[in-house]
Amino acid sequence: MNASEAINFDTHKFVKRLTENGFTEQQAEALAEEQVNLLNSNLATQADIEKTNANIQSLRQETKLNIAELKAYIEKSKTDLLKWIFIALAAQGGFIITCVVTLIKLL
Repeated sequence: MNASEAINFDTHKFVKRLTENGFTEQQAEALAEEQVNLLNSNLATQADIEKTNANIQSLRQETKLNIAELKAYIEKSKTDLLKWIFIALAAQGGFIITCVVTLIKLL
């Protein structure tokens, strides 16, 4: 589908209506030509649509990769956090045992 098929713009009818309302034929034709140029320059072509779709697909793939990386980072963070919690618990347990042993010796 080319640009002329995308929007049905009847230039003859446009010119006729303008001339009936006081425009000269030359003015009406110039306006009609500019209207067609404006419409055609603002229509997306099939190539524009395909490029946009390719960009969307690329962004989807990039997003999937970012999500996968984020999930891996979260899992690593969980593992690191659990490791430090167990180390802290072991240190705390050792400290409590040391305190209890020291208190027993003092009594």
